[in-house]
Amino acid sequence: MSSDPWGRVDETGTVYVRTADGEKVVGSWQAGTPEEALAYFERKYEGLVVEIGLLERRVRTTDLAAKDAQTAIEHLRTQVDEHHAVGDLDALRVRLDKLVSTVDSRREERKAQKAKQTDEARAAKDALVTEAEELAQSDQWRSAGERLRALVDIWKGLPRLDRKSDDELWHRFSHARSAFSKRRKAHFASLDAQREDARKVKEKLVAEAESLSKSTDWGPTAARYRELMENWKAAGRAQRESEDDLWNRFRGAQDVFFAARSEVFAERDAEQVENLKLKEELADEAEKLVPITDLKAARAAFRSLNERWEAIGHVPRDARPKVEGRMHAVERAVQEAEEGEWRRTNPEARARAAGLTGQLQAAVDKLRGQIDAARAQGNNAKADKLSRELEGRQALLDQALKGLEEFGG
Repeated sequence: MSSDPWGRVDETGTVYVRTADGEKVVGSWQAGTPEEALAYFERKYEGLVVEIGLLERRVRTTDLAAKDAQTAIEHLRTQVDEHHAVGDLDALRVRLDKLVSTVDSRREERKAQKAKQTDEARAAKDALVTEAEELAQSDQWRSAGERLRALVDIWKGLPRLDRKSDDELWHRFSHARSAFSKRRKAHFASLDAQREDARKVKEKLVAEAESLSKSTDWGPTAARYRELMENWKAAGRAQRESEDDLWNRFRGAQDVFFAARSEVFAERDAEQVENLKLKEELADEAEKLVPITDLKAARAAFRSLNERWEAIGHVPRDARPKVEGRMHAVERAVQEAEEGEWRRTNPEARARAAGLTGQLQAAVDKLRGQIDAARAQGNNAKADKLSRELEGRQALLDQALKGLEEFGG
């Protein structure tokens, strides 16, 4: 008979293994020595040790599914329980029990991790839906559209939830995108209609602008072009291809008109500069008439100068007030001289002035006599009252005498 710490072979060739529950029959060995039998079954034990070690490493270092790990453990446990090997089978059972505990722990960890990932995915999808529903009301068509497309890519990268929750959130998300697309489509359809209306309006504006391009009615036509430009701005934009072509035609028509007007105005400006020189020379001559000593000669000279002035024509607008002001000053001097002459030579006015002066002089003389009489009688109050009346009459007399002097007498 042969034996070792974990097994023995009896005289019949039966092989036994020692366990905590006592000896268990491993098998029968008739082909060789008892030592060879123990060595054979010990090698089978070492094979179980290797398999259990490999499984432990896989559980520890890989993402082996708990179900697959449990199947492998049960397979090894069956082999250990069948005790067809010689070795510390109880130690193998302990390792397998510990491995079961490890797998269970990993299962719970993965379950918790999956629950956490699911909660995070739900929160992320809720946030995507909320943002999509806000963007659905946006009028920032380009940026909102780009963001919604980006949200779809983010959604695709998130884990799926349970079918009911995932379908409900996706329905809201999809509805928000559809609502935005519908609003955007309606907006651009309206915009297209507005641009078509703008194109029609601008076609009419271009037609009128082109019809005016040859006009020589400079002022009214220039004013009309300004009105057409205001109408153009108010019409809004047409489609880009139409807008550019219409604008080129509209601007081209204006350019033709204003270029022709500028050429004419340049000639006119040169003529007006020359006119200014001529009128300044006339103003110089006119100013030599002042002060007026010979009214008749001054009047005839100014009349001649004024006729030449009227024949010259326009001067530049900014120079007009100054040069015309010089002539008006001379004209006023002539008029004032004429008025003075008229007053001196008007018999009726002279007679009225002389009569008024005589009346006032008589009243002043009478008051003086009354004042002297009152004082002689000792009535000073009456004399003072008459003196105040005398001051008023004397002022009127002085003024009348001054007017009479203007008549030369």
